Amino acid sequence: MEPRRVAVLSRSFSAHPQLRSELLARCPDATFNDSGRTLAGDELVGFIDGHDAAVVALERLDAALLARLPGLRIIGKYGVGLDNVDLAACQRLDIRVGWTGGVNRRSVSELTLAFMIDALRHVVRSNREILGGQFRQIQGRQLSGRTVGVVGCGHVGKDVVRMLAPFGCRVLVNDLAPDAAFCAETGAQAVALDTLVAEADVVTLHLPLTPATRLMFDAPRMAAMRRDAVLVNTARGGIVDEAALAAALRSGHLAAAAFDVFSPEPPVDDALLALPNFIATGHIGGSSAEAVLAMGRAAIDGLFQAVDALSHVPAYLR
Repeated sequence: MEPRRVAVLSRSFSAHPQLRSELLARCPDATFNDSGRTLAGDELVGFIDGHDAAVVALERLDAALLARLPGLRIIGKYGVGLDNVDLAACQRLDIRVGWTGGVNRRSVSELTLAFMIDALRHVVRSNREILGGQFRQIQGRQLSGRTVGVVGCGHVGKDVVRMLAPFGCRVLVNDLAPDAAFCAETGAQAVALDTLVAEADVVTLHLPLTPATRLMFDAPRMAAMRRDAVLVNTARGGIVDEAALAAALRSGHLAAAAFDVFSPEPPVDDALLALPNFIATGHIGGSSAEAVLAMGRAAIDGLFQAVDALSHVPAYLR
């Protein structure tokens, strides 16, 4: 099954001249989202209607919406997260899905490393103070030699572990499927989540959003973290209870947090965003020029290599 008419929902794909050209070379009737907006609801249905394939980024395709698109046969995923696509509904409706894991791993892991250093050295906080007319030297902590806990050791988590090697960190990892060979290769220690949370100076999240991971980091779990620990989330909004996070930051229990993802997006908790020890970016983890090109090409290939929705996706993502 090959796509005939493709609707490209992704704004960044649509705005990328090279990706547009490469897709049009294979699918001359492709339609692009040039609105500059993320489409949803009736507008999204209207945009896809009349197409048999779609390139999807973060747009939500749930069962109710997919049922309104009887002509849709193929989805190519731009990016690696699948929490916005109802794979079980795709299976029932015989909609095939093309997905490649890890294509943006280096882009996300570099931002993760930047967040760790930023939160420990108060880079953004110092910048805010200077802009506000205050000049002072804030004492921070080095990343070198710290204990870092990596929650979720898939494509990105593994890349983060490898990037930490020059810093001489003690690295703890927690994953549903521990990889003994990887731990032996890198020196990372596979531990229980409770152990990781209790011992890590920096906790970084690299998990999909699933029923099992939603609000995994709630008030009790953050209370179990080391005092003065740092929490980094470049994975998905909804894994962390943001109200509980704000309370932990205000109380001083957590030294800092750095988030690229929120629930909802854009974030609405101004009190959290205004905290001096909170760093926020706008879901830019996969937005390096190199990652955008890689994700776009993977999405194009996915249109032509799409298979049964549940046959090639890891069980924990379903």
